[in-house]
Amino acid sequence: MGKVYNLKEVAEHNTPKDCWLIVHGKVYDVTKFLEDHPGGDDVLLSATGKDATDDFEDVGHSSTAKAMMDEFYVGDIDTATIPSKVEYKPPNQAHYNQDKTPEFIIKILQFLVPLVILGAAVGIRFYTKAQ
Repeated sequence: MGKVYNLKEVAEHNTPKDCWLIVHGKVYDVTKFLEDHPGGDDVLLSATGKDATDDFEDVGHSSTAKAMMDEFYVGDIDTATIPSKVEYKPPNQAHYNQDKTPEFIIKILQFLVPLVILGAAVGIRFYTKAQ
């Protein structure tokens, strides 16, 4: 059994020169494996700072890949420091209206423009038919 790390300690190792992952309650230093990872280094780097167990299992790694993890083992994670569920919170922003036009004007125009086009078509048809 190796050293016990907390999530904050493991999350500090999130660069291509120092990359640690948490999988099944164990901490792995996968820095040396980044270049050899079949999915690319960005896949591993995106899994840092959190429990990557679900990411690891969703891919369906082979038994060889799972056995290979032993050489990267550095310790265990203190599971009390891992949040049980991370809830997505969208950024707190005001609604962005790109053209700065009030929305009610846009709705009125969406109704009136087709009516004007239809009226013009009927008027042209009526005028050309009368002559």
